[in-house]
Amino acid sequence: MKQVILNERCGICEEEKEKGIHLYKLFICCECERNMIHTEPREEKYHYYLQKLKNMNQPTLYS
Repeated sequence: MKQVILNERCGICEEEKEKGIHLYKLFICCECERNMIHTEPREEKYHYYLQKLKNMNQPTLYS
């Protein structure tokens, strides 16, 4: 029996990753989660993460 590994696209780095967390509808990989936790509010990356997290509340468009 083969084991199937499902990857999901991270909402922060937009790469396919195997492990991470789901925050509401947004998947965040372990690397991005770790980076976000250790980012200080005065850093430029902090504002990048805020913009990406705002996408969490955007409705999903199905066509």
